[in-house]
Amino acid sequence: MRNLLNFILRFSSWFVFAFFVVVSCLLLFSRNPYQHHVWLTSAGAVSGGVYDAANNVTGYFNLREINEDLQRRTASLEVEVVALRGQLNRYRQAAIQDSLAVDSVASRFKFIIATAINNSVSKPYNYVTIDKGSADGIRPEMGVMDQNGIVGVVNVVSPHYARVISLLNPNFRLSCKIHGGEAFGSLVWDGKNSREALLEELPKHTRFRKGDTIVTSGYSAVFPEGIPVGIVMGNARGSDDNFFTLRVRLLTDFTALSTVKIISNTDIEEIKQVEADTRQNEGT
Repeated sequence: MRNLLNFILRFSSWFVFAFFVVVSCLLLFSRNPYQHHVWLTSAGAVSGGVYDAANNVTGYFNLREINEDLQRRTASLEVEVVALRGQLNRYRQAAIQDSLAVDSVASRFKFIIATAINNSVSKPYNYVTIDKGSADGIRPEMGVMDQNGIVGVVNVVSPHYARVISLLNPNFRLSCKIHGGEAFGSLVWDGKNSREALLEELPKHTRFRKGDTIVTSGYSAVFPEGIPVGIVMGNARGSDDNFFTLRVRLLTDFTALSTVKIISNTDIEEIKQVEADTRQNEGT
């Protein structure tokens, strides 16, 4: 204890000097904005350097543990890759059996791009005029769609223009089904709303939910199967208790119709001939 007191007494002047230096620094940096800013900046730089150095040291010692974790993850991914390759090979073998059929269906349909230059949505019977005609390969009974869904069917053609019966026309009926199902009905516009239509004559046993997608059925030479048409809004009251009538929200916005695609079925003439021969044979 005596030695400690002797040490303090011997260096008391230095202790007093250090005390006043600390107090003066506190007063200087706390009461003067510029010096306070310099202090914070310098302290931040120093502490940042210290933290960076500490992080480098701890990171170096953690490299072995990190490397082991990466090796475990790599081994797990390699197992998954092997499993996925096996599944892919099985899928490829199964797909080979269906690829020829899919290619033949896809090759039947070609698309011609056109622009809607006139379009009505508020009339009882609405039509769309496009800027392509017979000179561009357009002919009556070709299906028309845009980037969202079905637009209608071509009914009048001139060399450079064509008129399309809009989906917003009670004279146009479209064979549709609920996506994922087999039962089909007829989609028709009821003249009330340009964004809604009715899917009629859907068998009573058909299961559906609000939000289901309505697509083309494929039972037509005009539209291929599976083109989106609308979304089920709910059940509408039908005139026949043996069938459902669904209200459908159309995907095509006819008020903003611009670029359209005309669908050309290269087998249409052959299909018509077969159907005509069938009707003729049934009549005899």
